[in-house]
Amino acid sequence: MKKFRIKVNNEVYEVEVEEIGHSAPPQAPVQAPLFSAALPQFTTSNKVSLTLDAGTVTSPMPGVINDIKVKAGDQVKPGDILVILEAMKMENQIKADVSGTVKEVKVAKGQAVNGGDPLVLIS
Repeated sequence: MKKFRIKVNNEVYEVEVEEIGHSAPPQAPVQAPLFSAALPQFTTSNKVSLTLDAGTVTSPMPGVINDIKVKAGDQVKPGDILVILEAMKMENQIKADVSGTVKEVKVAKGQAVNGGDPLVLIS
């Protein structure tokens, strides 16, 4: 045990400090949560893509549709931007995860959407 004199706001305090070791306390093992392979895969930063059913692209979060980059009949491939979704004051690029033809755009510019709402159908 070591004694120290500490001055705080012109007040002097005497404190005792005991060194208890350098090792961190033991940690309980962390188990990773179990996830299904069908769960969405998120990309980095503000570029988010979410496909649940093959060809159904859904909103990953609540927001407002700022722009629609495709229309029915357009050919798309993985990585193509389909919709710009504003959420939490950030623009998120919603991208295609599959190749195909845009069958239907289920949203309109300015429309509010919830997480999980279908945005674009690709066949």
